[in-house]
Amino acid sequence: MRGYFGIGVEGISKPLNFGNLARSGHGFGASFIFTVAATQAIGKPGSDTTKSRDHLPWYSYDTVEEMRLPDDCRLVGVELTPDAVELPSFRHPAKAAYVLGPEGGSLSPAMIDKCEFTVKIPMDFCINVAMAGAIVMYDRMHSLGRFAERPIAAGGPKELLRPHIHGKKLYSGGQRLP
Repeated sequence: MRGYFGIGVEGISKPLNFGNLARSGHGFGASFIFTVAATQAIGKPGSDTTKSRDHLPWYSYDTVEEMRLPDDCRLVGVELTPDAVELPSFRHPAKAAYVLGPEGGSLSPAMIDKCEFTVKIPMDFCINVAMAGAIVMYDRMHSLGRFAERPIAAGGPKELLRPHIHGKKLYSGGQRLP
C-alpha cells in the first residue's frame, strides 16, 4: 500500500482505550499516533501489548492550534454527523491523519474546522473510540491495499492475486527498446 497515515484522538480520557487504538494503529501500519487535548497523561497503557510507543512516533498536543501534521497530510475527522461522508463511500487520501473524538463526546468545533474531510461509520449510534479507529484503518487497508477480488459465491477467492507486473524497460544498454 502506498502513502502513509497517522491515527489520533482529541480529548481522550481513558488510557486503555488509547492503548487499544495505538495497538491497532501499529498493527495496521500507522506511521504515527497522536493525541490532542488529552484529559490526563496517557503514558504507556497496559492495553498496548505491542508497545507501539517503542516502534513509531507518538505526538501529544495540548490544543488543536498546536497540532502539526506532515506537509501535504490531509486531516480526516471521524464523527457521526449528518453531513459526514459514509466511510464505505469515502476515497482515502494517500497521505492522511485520522482523528477521533473522545469517549462520550464529539470532536471540537475547532478540530472539525481543521479537518479537510469528515467521515462516519454508517451506524445508528457511536461506538468505542478504539473500535471506531480500527474500522477506519481496516477500511483504508481494504480500499487502498492490493487484494484478490471477492468471489460471486460465498467463500474466499479461488485464484491467488497475480503478482504486480511493472512496465517494460524503456532503456537497455543506452538504447530505447521497441
